[in-house]
Amino acid sequence: MLKQIKWIERKFDFNFPSEIFSSVLERFRGTPARLEELVKGLSGELLIKKINNKWSIQEHAGHLFDLEELGERRIDDFLKRAKILTPADINNRKTNEANYDSKDINDILLKFRKARESTVSRLEKLNEQELQITSIHPRLNQKMRIVDWVYFMCEHDDHHLTSIRIISASN
Repeated sequence: MLKQIKWIERKFDFNFPSEIFSSVLERFRGTPARLEELVKGLSGELLIKKINNKWSIQEHAGHLFDLEELGERRIDDFLKRAKILTPADINNRKTNEANYDSKDINDILLKFRKARESTVSRLEKLNEQELQITSIHPRLNQKMRIVDWVYFMCEHDDHHLTSIRIISASN
């Protein structure tokens, strides 16, 4: 069975050139399609199945949607040249209180797709100078550029897509 390190234990080294931004953005743009493909055809029972009392597939999908709001705030932080990015709610209160298991998976997917398209649209409009702005990520306590933040978000997306794959493989 697939295993993965806890997200909050992940460390990152952002030593790649900013010129990979378009490729990283393409990966970021593709998460909704990959998520939709992962959940296509899964039973309602499997979509809300919890393993070891952790989030269900629908809750993972809802969490990705929930974080788009934080992403928008962090883009604003970069553009305002904030010293430190807006912190995430480490307890994931929004996701835990949203009751995603009682919602329609197609609604969750559509909301996530629309929110991600909005975020990508903003990122596509940034110029080279804006892409070089740095700010400190509050949990990692390290400086990052926008390309680093988008890469970080791609890794976060993939963490949750992997969690979904683990749940779906448990069937």
